[in-house]
Amino acid sequence: MRSEERRNLILNGSLYRVIITLALPIMVNNLIQTLYNLADGLWVAKLGEDHFAATVFVWPVNFIFISVGIGISIAGTALLSQFIGASKYEEANKYASQLIIMSLICSVSFAIIGYIMTPFIIKQMGATGALAEYSEIYLKITFLDMPFMFLFFSFNSIMNAQGSNLKPTILSAISAVLNVVLDPIFIFTFNMGIAGAAIATLISKALLAMAGLFILARGSSIIRPSFKKFKFDKGIVHKIISVALPSSIGQSGSALGFVILNGFILSYGNATMAAFGMVNRITSLIMQPAMGIGAALTSIVGQNLGYDQIYRVKEAFVKSLKLTIGFSVVGCIALLLWDKPIIHFFFQSKENTEAVSQGITYLQYISFSMPLMGIFSVLQGIFQGSGHTKYSMAMEIGRLWFVRLPMILLFKYFTNVGPAGIWFSMSFSNLIICGFGYLMYRRDNWQSKVIAQG
Repeated sequence: MRSEERRNLILNGSLYRVIITLALPIMVNNLIQTLYNLADGLWVAKLGEDHFAATVFVWPVNFIFISVGIGISIAGTALLSQFIGASKYEEANKYASQLIIMSLICSVSFAIIGYIMTPFIIKQMGATGALAEYSEIYLKITFLDMPFMFLFFSFNSIMNAQGSNLKPTILSAISAVLNVVLDPIFIFTFNMGIAGAAIATLISKALLAMAGLFILARGSSIIRPSFKKFKFDKGIVHKIISVALPSSIGQSGSALGFVILNGFILSYGNATMAAFGMVNRITSLIMQPAMGIGAALTSIVGQNLGYDQIYRVKEAFVKSLKLTIGFSVVGCIALLLWDKPIIHFFFQSKENTEAVSQGITYLQYISFSMPLMGIFSVLQGIFQGSGHTKYSMAMEIGRLWFVRLPMILLFKYFTNVGPAGIWFSMSFSNLIICGFGYLMYRRDNWQSKVIAQG
């Protein structure tokens, strides 16, 4: 489908068709990435419980930095999609160029800072012994892939704004397959252990970013960034930051909360940390349809807002909710029916008996909140697509800092339920924050455009 045909579909076509058409490549893309994460976790878990726990332990730290790239990407999708809806293609080209350069500068700076600071960060997080050793090795290398990740975020943002999700999906699939192939080679054949897993990811992401830039350079889309005689435009940079900042704060605030959350989880032992990480990877697999629909909604909302079709935006929201809840309920039932076989499949080492037991319990708790997690994704899509990212920020930070962490503290210090307090808090917080998000939606403040009028 050509770019103009896709724009016409988003602005005038059947909304169920639009949602499925845009969401399906994103679902496939997310599914591929999640399967990669599961495969990566499976290979690392074969090294031992401490190795896998290390990958879970350092993830929030890395994500604090990545959240800036995600924020810039979300801002890009919101702004560019509204420009496309309003037929302001020259403005879209200017914004895309600024977006890419901003992402590159930020990511290189973060990679250097993160690599140097890794030993200090791991120490401050309280890791000791084998966990500290493996965490430092893994985190240092993962920081090096940040420039490539940010560049692909920019490419993905530009393509998503147009509703063109197939090319990012194909590239991600190739990268994920390459990663899965390289993992055992670097981990076991080259005997590099946990460092091998991180190096395999670095190589795969580097190739992914280069392929994305090559596609943009060919100029086959509506948006065509150019870097000839490039210089920063203060007005554009300010607008991108104003939309990106709340989202970045929300993402990084959530990641920082997970650093603290990991400290509580680690206090129950490495088995609890391993169970937490593996179940989150499993549930993220089930949530791919909901996440795909939420991501697709951003370009639908942006373009229709730019075209002054607010009624169509609201209709897309309702239909997205119906689809998401349906998919999530099916996923919930599947997890509850096959909880034990699923956990046993991913924890195959005989050393992981305690992690298996706790993983089954956590999976049972979190399964019931699958529909709520789907609703959360749709609400994020409506707020991010409109460019009013302060509401998505409030949901991200509120769920963790004002609901989840306080509940975990209460369970830890005033009851004797053990890790079950963490599992219950993870689920119940989704209910509270979805109620808050729906109230924000009903207020209608998100309906105004974030691009210049006229």
